Amino acid sequence: MPTRDPELVLAGVTRRFDDVTALDGLDLTIGKGEVVGLLGHNGAGKTTTVRLLAGLLSADEGTVRVGGLDPVTDGQTVRRRLGVLPADPVVDQRMTATQNLEFAAEVFGVARAGLEVRIEAMLDRFGLAGRGGDKVSEFSTGLRQRLSLARVLLPDPEVLLLDEPTSALDPIAARQVRRELAALAADDGRTVVVATHDLAEAELLCDRVVVLENGRIVVDGSPAELAAAHGTGGLLLEVAPDQVETVRRRLTRMAAIRDVEVDAAGRVRARGVHREEIPGLVWALSSAELAVYEVRRLDPTLEEVYLALHSRDGDGAGGGGGT
Repeated sequence: MPTRDPELVLAGVTRRFDDVTALDGLDLTIGKGEVVGLLGHNGAGKTTTVRLLAGLLSADEGTVRVGGLDPVTDGQTVRRRLGVLPADPVVDQRMTATQNLEFAAEVFGVARAGLEVRIEAMLDRFGLAGRGGDKVSEFSTGLRQRLSLARVLLPDPEVLLLDEPTSALDPIAARQVRRELAALAADDGRTVVVATHDLAEAELLCDRVVVLENGRIVVDGSPAELAAAHGTGGLLLEVAPDQVETVRRRLTRMAAIRDVEVDAAGRVRARGVHREEIPGLVWALSSAELAVYEVRRLDPTLEEVYLALHSRDGDGAGGGGGT
């Protein structure tokens, strides 16, 4: 639970869609200035949580509060405090980039004094300097998503809700948007919620991660805390070149070790190795007259934590999308 003053609160929230329960008695509090990632399979409840906070849905049971206000009954006031970025870019392709930002300024009541300078600064911030007069229909998906982020941030919202912000982007565009979001999270001190299934994204952006499954919280903590509690880490071994395959086969036969592979540099990587197991493992290899030149501990990753939490579900396949 956060130690900061609460900004976003869901208390005992249940939300159903026909016979599907998207959220099941969810209790979640997010403090002012926190950057929180909502992780989970498709259908875990991430998008439903974001839509409830944005006032786009109402809860069947429980209460939802944004800064102490109900986002449905106090919708107009709450919306002034929120910036919501969906997976698909929220821009009008018939307009220019500048026109999109001017329209957003009018809708959200941004003061006209200094608006032109502010718009130019936003375009520059998101790599769109000199493109203000270009029609958005000429932009790539990545540029449209950057413009969407500029549009969402133009009114300077106190709370930013990001729903799968890079899911529609190619890897290069996704990396650029993640970097921009990371800078926002680090510098602006606003409350940020990122609903994502991208583990690298959550690890880069978030100081707290909440994993959802079937509309309930499975775990809640910082990436480091979750790694320490649920991850095992692994090893990177440098061995004699002519013994690489022998070492790989021996490690593969050890029941507790998984995902043994040889990397491009000819080193052997193995996941699922607890710290206390390392001395015995190295002794076993040395006793078999296999030369081990270097052993490096690999820290647990958020991906390993996530897979470990869902290993009880077999291949971890999720339900339907969009909730």
